[in-house]
Amino acid sequence: MCGRCHICTETSGKMCSQEFITLVFLLGALDLNLGAVQRPDYDDTPTPEFLNPSWMSAIPDDRPLSEVTMPGTHNTMALYGGVYAECQTWSLANQLQAGIRFLDVRVRHVDGKLIIHHGVVYQQAHFGDVLRGVADFLSNYSSETVLMRIKEEQSETRDFYGAVVEYVNRYAHWDLLWHSRLVPTMSQARGKLIVLQDFQGPDLGMRYNSLQIADSWKVTTLGQVTEKWQSVFDHLEAAPVGDMAQIFLTYSSGAGVFAFPRAVAQRINPKLYDYLREKTNLPNQRFGIICMDFPAAPIIESIINFQLKNEGEKNS
Repeated sequence: MCGRCHICTETSGKMCSQEFITLVFLLGALDLNLGAVQRPDYDDTPTPEFLNPSWMSAIPDDRPLSEVTMPGTHNTMALYGGVYAECQTWSLANQLQAGIRFLDVRVRHVDGKLIIHHGVVYQQAHFGDVLRGVADFLSNYSSETVLMRIKEEQSETRDFYGAVVEYVNRYAHWDLLWHSRLVPTMSQARGKLIVLQDFQGPDLGMRYNSLQIADSWKVTTLGQVTEKWQSVFDHLEAAPVGDMAQIFLTYSSGAGVFAFPRAVAQRINPKLYDYLREKTNLPNQRFGIICMDFPAAPIIESIINFQLKNEGEKNS
């Protein structure tokens, strides 16, 4: 291939890498809204429409956490890096205040520091910022609990576990954590950060892989959104009749070369919102954790309301 791409294409019928990259960008960007959007199912503005900071206070103390339906965010701290890297627009504080209770945090250990990444993209934060944010929130809202998947991402050192322990002691406190692989009750979980450990080393909490997880994240083109939604649908349908002692986790997020996280969320989130509304009047709906890109306050509330509705049914 020569450096003059249009000539190469015309003469050989093939596309050079530069043209391909340009086409990928244009096809992905074609579907993006130029301005911020705030819908009931999708929100890429900086601030939630309304907040739900203490919704777990209505859950009975003896309820196992595996029976709680809760909203979460995929790549919680991925606020920077352009359309391929960004999965959220709300700060950690805003997410927690809006009612998010599952955090998906990707941490890179490099030069003795734990910094937040999405793949190769630095997210302008370190793990201490996340720990402080969660500790401050739980200090103010002791009725709540926060589950945090900690995933090692692009690390260049070996003692990731030791660094995490050091950061917990430096930026939060050891007793903030739930120190068991067992699923706690709400009474045991209140005021605690429950680590879902997705890295090697001794136990810091529960193991991430102990959850029942659906994460079909590869959506190469927007034409595969239907397949992605089917995966989400199937797992949500399985959760109410599944093992009640096991936490179910369903990711509605997805991305690929021709499909940015925003574009996928703009299509999946409405399907999820409609699905939840259709289930509103059905009894005994335990969905577990529903983990989203760019969630909106109304879809978060719809997830929360399943838990509160179930409590009302059990008390009636």
